[in-house]
Amino acid sequence: MALSDLNPVERNEEGIATVLGILKQRFGERFQTGEAIRGQHAHTTTYIPTQAPDGVVFAETTPEVQEIVRACAAHRVPVIAFGVGSSLEGHTNAPGGGISIDTSRMNRILSVNPQDLDCTVEPGVTREDLNRHLRDTGLFFPIDPGANASLGGMAATRASGTNAVRYGTMRENVLSLTAVMADGEAVTTGKRAKKSSAGYDLTRLLVGSEGTLGIITALTLRLQGIPQAISGGVCPFPSLEAACNTVIATIQMGIPVARIELVNALQMRAMKNYSKLDYPESPCLFVEFHGSDAGVAEQAEMFGMIAEEQGGGPFLWTSVAEERTKLWKARHDAYWSSLTLRPGAKGLSTDVCVPISRLAECVTETEADIADMGLVAPIVGHAGDGNFHVLVLMDLDNPEEIALAEKFVARLNMRAIAMDGTCTGEHGIGQGKVGFLRHELGHGVDVMRTIKQALDPLNIMNPGKILPAAG
Repeated sequence: MALSDLNPVERNEEGIATVLGILKQRFGERFQTGEAIRGQHAHTTTYIPTQAPDGVVFAETTPEVQEIVRACAAHRVPVIAFGVGSSLEGHTNAPGGGISIDTSRMNRILSVNPQDLDCTVEPGVTREDLNRHLRDTGLFFPIDPGANASLGGMAATRASGTNAVRYGTMRENVLSLTAVMADGEAVTTGKRAKKSSAGYDLTRLLVGSEGTLGIITALTLRLQGIPQAISGGVCPFPSLEAACNTVIATIQMGIPVARIELVNALQMRAMKNYSKLDYPESPCLFVEFHGSDAGVAEQAEMFGMIAEEQGGGPFLWTSVAEERTKLWKARHDAYWSSLTLRPGAKGLSTDVCVPISRLAECVTETEADIADMGLVAPIVGHAGDGNFHVLVLMDLDNPEEIALAEKFVARLNMRAIAMDGTCTGEHGIGQGKVGFLRHELGHGVDVMRTIKQALDPLNIMNPGKILPAAG
């Protein structure tokens, strides 16, 4: 089924033409309508076709975002927020045209409160920018999705990553935010207090809303102390099942693992070649522990014993920063290393998440599915959360390969949902997974649609995303 059939968005030619004139007069050179820049702002790192906006505004303040949204609302023109374009499910596409608000110039760190372990930033600040700024404070922001994403985009898609098993996702790490709503009003959802029972939780409503309810213009984030000591390493296993069972046992024993990443044999082959790692070409776990010198050593030894009971090992770990950095650089470069498995092909990255008790079953069945369908598709996973990713390598000029990849992704999504899991652990719904949300949430989709209609009655905020067409 075509994306346009799942959630059609009609173009409003007259309204778009009017808004283009208004924004050009107001923003001058900060408003661009060139084909190349419009294409870049609909860029998707997936097979979903590009659907470019009609114009791009480089906003610098919350009042400017309000102006843009009010102009779009007055003429029923879609408005799409843009961070750095690292989302994976077509979130920044403009299926009905409209205006892209680029927040990259809203990149100020507004305040850091070391005693309270929090900070307030604008949405264009990236996670690497923030951690560089925090370095001398002894604090860091732990959410690491791999890409150097903007923090506004990370909140909008409810991102997580390799550290989520210890530190949680964006949902747990956003204390409050400011967002411009569909009527152009700015709303701040909370204060800096660590907890509140004051009314509806608007922060959690907007975190993960993918720009369909409002455009984030400021965030207050939880920070963490930089650990005294960090240890980590790689442990090979004879099978995916043994690796997954080790993850389950580690979590159930309460070992405070900070990262525990699953890599299947095919992905390990790619990483060995690309990043020059000297490890067996077998399923492996990349593991990291945070704490005191004695604590991380004890945790590493306990993990090594669990792995040995499952037939894994040897677990080679280190507390040397340079050696750990090399390992995690290889893990973060998994996408690029995967492309070497089929030169010239492009990757379709997809993710699901299941209860960790079902992780071994789900990953094993998925690997069998890949073999049966004749695909080249390595697997990596944030195994401590039951979340894993598959990168399907395919020829984007071959409709048969695209159809086969879509069939595989559909089977994977439905397998995860059948195991009481989700069709997306961290990528979001966007356009790519619209067709699976009702399978997962049933009538909950109708409740979401009611909220959307109440807050955005003209359907101008990133239309065509998350919610399937009514009916």
